[in-house]
Amino acid sequence: MAATVRPATPQELTEAVVRRFDSCEDERLRELMQSLVRHLHGFAIEVGLSEAEWGTAIDELTATGHITNARRQEFILWSDSLGLSNLVDVLANPLPPGVTESTVIGPFYVANSPLREYGESMVEEADEQGTPAWVHGRILGDDGEPVPGAELDVWQNGFDELYAVQKPEGEEDHLRGRYLTRADGAFAFTAVRPVPYPIPYDGPVGKMLEATGRHPWRPAHIHVIVRAPGYRTVVTHLFDEASKYLDSDAVFAVKPSLLRRFVPREADDPERPSSIQRGDWVSLESDITLLRGGERAAVVDPGRTA
Repeated sequence: MAATVRPATPQELTEAVVRRFDSCEDERLRELMQSLVRHLHGFAIEVGLSEAEWGTAIDELTATGHITNARRQEFILWSDSLGLSNLVDVLANPLPPGVTESTVIGPFYVANSPLREYGESMVEEADEQGTPAWVHGRILGDDGEPVPGAELDVWQNGFDELYAVQKPEGEEDHLRGRYLTRADGAFAFTAVRPVPYPIPYDGPVGKMLEATGRHPWRPAHIHVIVRAPGYRTVVTHLFDEASKYLDSDAVFAVKPSLLRRFVPREADDPERPSSIQRGDWVSLESDITLLRGGERAAVVDPGRTA
């Protein structure tokens, strides 16, 4: 005689699915999957998810996979635009007061940027129209002592709102580079003043932003990763405090402690560095303080987004 299967209530179905993972030998994986099921089912029950809405969600996930490639990571955009990337960063990097705060790495990081000399320019495209920027400061430990030999891995967008990896025809190392601190912890590099830019919005994430009345814009910033032996690696931003969208960053990465002032300078300013050869410029002074001991998980390139 065939077994009789009693129709399950939503709650009974949820618990039945949860129990299927009881035999998972990896304790952490079991915890993750059972919690995921409870929260996913709980969401569907709470909103009364319809079959049509479920189907639309599947279609959008399918489209996300189709549009993702070596230069575009739409799943990272979903994570960023829903605040998940920043939440994971906050959970992973609790830091004491006085230490430079971390934030999301973003989708445009590329490892092994060229190692450049102190103060050297990152501008490698002759037609770059951005305002030259002299960025300098010191890398310090949380005890106030300078950190010599620390590595700053830096990248940013140009006046055209694009990163180098978004332009197959452009110079690969434009506006990116690695710099080492001097004996006194000092660093300096020549960049351009960053401008606000939109995250890619011609795919599923952009469709979501438009449908929900959100914009795709990020405030102007320079990305920095600082690594030094004996200190916790920090992935952070230097935000232009005068930028638009600071209070509505599309990826929720702005922190008040990361706002910085770009100071306008005239072409004939006697402090103009030799790496800036034209017109008016700006300067940005910013120390970065590292936490001694401990290690942040290795920085992983999450995929490029063009």
